[in-house]
Amino acid sequence: MSAQRALQADASAASSGGGRGTLPRRRPAGGPAEQGAHAGPYAEDQAFLAEQRAALLEERATYQEQAEALRAEAESLALEREPGDVQFDEESGEGGTAAVDRERDLTLSAQALSTIAEIDAALAAIEAGTYGVCEQCGQPIPQARLRALPYARLCVACKSGGLHRR
Repeated sequence: MSAQRALQADASAASSGGGRGTLPRRRPAGGPAEQGAHAGPYAEDQAFLAEQRAALLEERATYQEQAEALRAEAESLALEREPGDVQFDEESGEGGTAAVDRERDLTLSAQALSTIAEIDAALAAIEAGTYGVCEQCGQPIPQARLRALPYARLCVACKSGGLHRR
């Protein structure tokens, strides 16, 4: 049963007395055990999944390298400053440049690690056979979107409704 037919069946049940006053149930975003026998829209397209797996692994390696480099840079900036050392320079008036640079590097490193977690979730979805299903509405995420952002969790329609996830 397609995701669209499942949603229509839920809506039909909700409107026919038995589920009066309830909204259609959203399909869980977990693996096949949580979704019953529903496979992702691309479960049979092994070429596409292999292409996506390769792209995800390549991006993961890039983000891992960036996270490690940024963390190392932040640690080196911390080691360069002695505790209680406040320097003044002509441009900023206060010597907070190293601290700002360190915080920026730590923030960018954390963002890279967060993206790695999203990539890992996409790789797990490929293995579970559920890759390409929107976590919000349960509809297939178009291949063009997945090629542009292989770890996308939401379709374009759901993503445009908010900025909380990719």
